[in-house]
Amino acid sequence: MIIWLILLIFALGIIQFRYKRRRMYELASKVPASSGQIPVLGIAHRLIGSTEHIMSTLETISYECITFGGTTTGWLGHILYFMLVDPVNIETVLKSCLEKDDLHRFIRNVIGNGVIVAPVPIWKIRRKVIMPALTPKIVESFIDIFATQTNVLAEKLEHSCGTGEFSVWPFINRYTLQSVCETALGVKLKAQDDPNVPFLTALNRVTNLLCERIFHLWLQPDCLYKLFRGKYTEHEKCRFTIRDFVGEVISRKRKEIAMNKTSKIETGLNILENYKDQTFLDLLIKSSGGDKGYNDVELREEILTVIIAGTDTSAVAIANTLVLLGKYPKIQEKVHEELSRVYEDSDRLLSKEDLPKLQYLERVVKESMRLYPPAPFLVRKVLRETALPSGHVLPAGSGVIISIWGAHRNPKYWGPDAECFDPDRFLPERMNLPHPCSYLPFSNGPRNCVGYQYAMMSIKGALSAILRRYKVIGTPEEGPIPRMKMKIDIMMKAVDDYHIQLQRK
Repeated sequence: MIIWLILLIFALGIIQFRYKRRRMYELASKVPASSGQIPVLGIAHRLIGSTEHIMSTLETISYECITFGGTTTGWLGHILYFMLVDPVNIETVLKSCLEKDDLHRFIRNVIGNGVIVAPVPIWKIRRKVIMPALTPKIVESFIDIFATQTNVLAEKLEHSCGTGEFSVWPFINRYTLQSVCETALGVKLKAQDDPNVPFLTALNRVTNLLCERIFHLWLQPDCLYKLFRGKYTEHEKCRFTIRDFVGEVISRKRKEIAMNKTSKIETGLNILENYKDQTFLDLLIKSSGGDKGYNDVELREEILTVIIAGTDTSAVAIANTLVLLGKYPKIQEKVHEELSRVYEDSDRLLSKEDLPKLQYLERVVKESMRLYPPAPFLVRKVLRETALPSGHVLPAGSGVIISIWGAHRNPKYWGPDAECFDPDRFLPERMNLPHPCSYLPFSNGPRNCVGYQYAMMSIKGALSAILRRYKVIGTPEEGPIPRMKMKIDIMMKAVDDYHIQLQRK
C-alpha cells in the first residue's frame, strides 16, 4: 500500500510539473528537434564522452540547425535549449536575453562574478567600471610589453626550430599568460622561462574539468560531484591555486598604492590623465573608487576573468592561425611578404605604428577566428517569453545556445564557400555581410567582449614575431576546406595541442 501511495505521489508530481511547463512544451513542439533525443535524457547521452566527442556532437547539431533554417531544440535532461545559427535571431537574443545560463554557475564557482559570467545586476555595475580601463589609448600603452614578450616567444621557439614536429601550444600559452600578467597585474611571472607554472597548469586543467561537468549531467549536482573524489579533489586544488595567486598579487598591489604618495587620485577624475606605466589592476582599483571601491574579492573576480579570457582566447587564435598557415603555404607566403615590407627585414621590436599596416595578417587572423572561433558557443537564459524574427518563440525558463561555430559557417550569409579558408573574404570590397551578427568571434550586443582590441594586439604581435623569423611547415590541405580535430575545454582547442614544424627563414 505504501509503495502504491509513493508511486501515486510521484506520478502526480510529474503531472503537475508538466502542467506548469505546458507552454514550454507547446512552443518547443513548433521548432525542429535535434536528432537522437530520447525520453528523460533528451540529447544528454549524445554528449557522453571526451571533450573531443562533445565538440564533435555540438558541431553536428550546429549543422543540423543550419539545415533546419537556423533554429533547433534539444533537451538536456529536463532543461530545454534552443540552438541558433541565424544572425537575425542571434541579434535579438544577444540584445534582449542578457542573463547568462545557469550552466555558468560551475564557472562562477572558480572565478566568481567576473564581468563575463556575472548575473545582470552585478554585470551592469562592473562593466561601467571596467570600460574606462580598456580604452584604445590605454591598450596601446601596453605595446612595449607585447613587443618584449613576443620577441621572447620567438627566441624560445628557436630551440624547437628544425627539430621536427612539436607542440607549439605550451610556448604560446606561456606567452599569453606572461603578457596578461604584466599588463593586467604588473607581475613579471617569467612564465616563458618555466614550463611548469603552477597557475597555468591549474588553469588548463580546471577548464577541462569544468567542461566535463557542464555537459555530463551526473557531474552537475554538488553532492554527486564530490563522490568522484579524484575529479573533485583536483578541481578544488586548481581552484585554490588560481585564487591564491591572484589574491596575493592584489594584496601586494594595495600595499604598493598605499605607500605611493602620488596615488591619491580623487574618485571621478579621468584615469586617462596618468594611465602610462599603470596596469589594468591599478586602473581598476582607482576607477572603482580606490580604497572605497572594489574589495579584494571583487578585484580578484575581475582580474581572474581578464587573465583567463586574455590567456586562452589569444593563445587559441594564435595557434589556430599558425596551423592554418602551415596547411596553406601560398597564404603564408603573402604574410611573409607583408611582414618584409612593414619591418623592412630589420630585427627591431614591434611598435604600435606597425599594427595597422599588417592588413593581410589581420585578414588571416579574422578568417582563422571565423572558421575556428576560440569561444564557439554562447549560452543565455530566457527569463521572459521572447519572440524571434523567424516567428519562433522562446519560452521563459529555457536556455539559448548561440552557435558561433554554426553562424560563421552558415552558407546563407557566407555563401557556398563558407567552409573554405579564404582571408580575402575580409577585403573591404568583399566584406559586405548582410547582418553584423554573421561574424561574432568576440560576441555582440551589450555583453560583448570588452577586451577585443587587447586580444587583437596580442594575437597580431605574436604572429608577426614568429613569422618574421620562421616558416611554418605543415601538411598542405588537398582543398580549400581545412580539417582540424577540435575539443572543447570552455574554449575550443585542437586535439593534438597544435603540432607544427618550424623552419628558420
